[in-house]
Amino acid sequence: MAKARIKLASTDQKLLNEMCNQIIDIANQMKVKYSGPVPLPRKSLKITTRKAPDGEGRETYETWELRIYKRLIDIDANEKALKYIMRIPIPKDVNVEIQFVE
Repeated sequence: MAKARIKLASTDQKLLNEMCNQIIDIANQMKVKYSGPVPLPRKSLKITTRKAPDGEGRETYETWELRIYKRLIDIDANEKALKYIMRIPIPKDVNVEIQFVE
């Protein structure tokens, strides 16, 4: 049977977990088999910048970090369940990708 693989990514872990819970609630209501959410490795993007851009003064640096959290959910490709999942309002900070896998 075909499965839908849902990949979620966000910089806000709370929003990501809320989206995962909404998807799981829909799967439970429709009585569809699912697996996940599987937490994927967090990606950290670091940028180091000098505090004084003109070159004067002390040589001090600041480090900025952006963390990207990811989750993976596999769900049976039930047309009705996927229709409800696509109707979930998606916050602008969350990236959702749906693929169909055999």
